[in-house]
Amino acid sequence: MTSMKERLLAGDLYQADDPEIVAELDRAVRLMERFNTSPAGDPQARLAALRDLLGEVGEETWVRPPFYCDYGSRIRIGPRSFVNFNAVFLDVAPITLGADVQVGPNVQLLTPTHPVEPEPRRAKWEAAKPITIGDNVWLGGGAIVLAGVTVGADTVVGAGAVVTRDLPPGVVALGNPARPVRPVQ
Repeated sequence: MTSMKERLLAGDLYQADDPEIVAELDRAVRLMERFNTSPAGDPQARLAALRDLLGEVGEETWVRPPFYCDYGSRIRIGPRSFVNFNAVFLDVAPITLGADVQVGPNVQLLTPTHPVEPEPRRAKWEAAKPITIGDNVWLGGGAIVLAGVTVGADTVVGAGAVVTRDLPPGVVALGNPARPVRPVQ
């Protein structure tokens, strides 16, 4: 018999009220609070708090508080990336940002999924699918990227776009749902 945490990590349906999962969530809440209240005049303390919260933070990466996540440990941000105010990265499944990624304010990366059927949803079953953001991607302010999506390298996602499907490399994508409208070049 597998534990709820093992089910979560495998991408299977799980219930989040499991004590092992709740302990991980509590850890993230404490670390988020430490990061979000870190003094602006002490960038080293802020970076240390971020490194304790996230699974990986690349060199010369900057995240502006407030920043919100579920676990933190499943988030990897590549070097020279920038995440603006009010980012929400729900990392039930892994979230990976490549190098040189630009994330506008109020961007949401949402890995959780829920059953469409009412009974399993009422019973609090959920799952998640990973999100991958390629190198040199720009996610405009307020963009939302949904579970299971990969955004290809060098792509620009316009402000307010909702990315429901994979986007190829090197395009400008706009709208809800986001669709490529032209090549970057």
